Amino acid sequence: MFAFGTGASHGRAPRTGLVAGSSMQVVTISPLDWERNPARSFPSSVGDESHPFASRSPSIAVDIQRAPTNKKRRRAIYAVAGVVAIAGVTLALSRLEPAAPSVERGTLWIDSVRQGTMLRQVRAPGTLVPEQIRLVSAVTAGRIEQLPVRPGARVTANTVLLELSNPDVQLAALDAQRQLTAAEAELVNLRMQLENQRLQQEGAVATARTEAQNAERTEQVFEALDKKKLASANETGLARDRKIELAKRLQVEESRLQVMRGSVQQQLRLQEQQVQRLRAIAQFHADRVASMKVTAGGEGELTELGGQQTGPLELGQWVNPGFILARVAQPGKLKAVLRVPETQAKDVVLGQPVQIDTRNGIVPGRVMRIDPAAQNGTVAVEVALEGALPRGARPELSVDGTIEVERLSNVIYVGRPAYGQAESVVGLFKLDPDGRTASRVNVKLGRSSVNTIEVVQGLAPGDKVIISDMTAWDNAEKVRLK
Repeated sequence: MFAFGTGASHGRAPRTGLVAGSSMQVVTISPLDWERNPARSFPSSVGDESHPFASRSPSIAVDIQRAPTNKKRRRAIYAVAGVVAIAGVTLALSRLEPAAPSVERGTLWIDSVRQGTMLRQVRAPGTLVPEQIRLVSAVTAGRIEQLPVRPGARVTANTVLLELSNPDVQLAALDAQRQLTAAEAELVNLRMQLENQRLQQEGAVATARTEAQNAERTEQVFEALDKKKLASANETGLARDRKIELAKRLQVEESRLQVMRGSVQQQLRLQEQQVQRLRAIAQFHADRVASMKVTAGGEGELTELGGQQTGPLELGQWVNPGFILARVAQPGKLKAVLRVPETQAKDVVLGQPVQIDTRNGIVPGRVMRIDPAAQNGTVAVEVALEGALPRGARPELSVDGTIEVERLSNVIYVGRPAYGQAESVVGLFKLDPDGRTASRVNVKLGRSSVNTIEVVQGLAPGDKVIISDMTAWDNAEKVRLK
């Protein structure tokens, strides 16, 4: 129902009748009449005669009847709707993925996953070392007086590398020579003395023999006289006893001569041995004196003067016996000694082919020896060089060696990532089909080589992955390439 009122007051009034204290007339209109002709429900002006209600009052106002409303309920509805809207917006924002960081494509190393034969290799640094090195050590202590040659010079066996001096060694040599001279003089005197004694004994034997023969003749004379009764029995007995005595004395003198001859040889032999010992001692001291002129001892190239104990040799420096003074290497006979990490040395065996990069050419070779012990986390592997050495190859030259371990057939592999290790699981960024983004995937890696690594799980042949260092984007699941 609608009410129309007239007058200056437009406040709410009863549904019928006049408003108290005003000239406004309230007219009730049914909703049906309003729906049928809403435009005609209100007069266009106060004096509009065409309106059905214009004649009823000179001044008519219309009041629309409204149902009473609950303001608290409306406010509660508005509050709930706001909370629901805020929650929906928050949920939608939380489900939105963060914007992918951008990476310059030109700074990345992208490789394709391949399937086929993979060559496993082990790379290790090393140096060229002579196959035969002669260490020249100090025989005696001494002070360095001269250094006539320097490292790098070609030397022969008699080339003097340095000269030492030591007065004590020279005095000891002189004393040994004096003792040798005295022993030799004593040997001469002993030989003369024993010879004289031998001659004297031979003279005594001759005298005893003459006396024994005279006694025998005398005894024969007395025996003949006794038969003729011309000599007494006493004289005959004395002659007989004299013969026996002198015969015995001759036997004793001859035995003494034999003993003297045997002792002479023994005494001379002992003294000669003493002389030989003293001669050897004197020769030893003479060699010590001669060793103070240190020679190379063999033909080759002088690679170093000094050692770990002495350092570089200088004039006036004192060295002790046993110190390494120099190293002489045979020219043209070099080998490579590689320092292989102990984690990779388990795959290296004798006879494996090796490529040695001298930075002036590649020389083929083969593994000929593996050190049984590890030092500082590496194992020494010696490589025999089979090819001609390039120009400039010399001892202690730094080289890189690549050992061919094995060939893996029909495996999936990719370039080795910057941070990927064998038998591990790593996260790699794989390029999406559009080529403008890359998503992180977990890849299980297998056996590794120098530049490639086996893919066990996570990638397929033809996939393209980023193998350069991506640690700066560890927290990102996707990157954008630009």
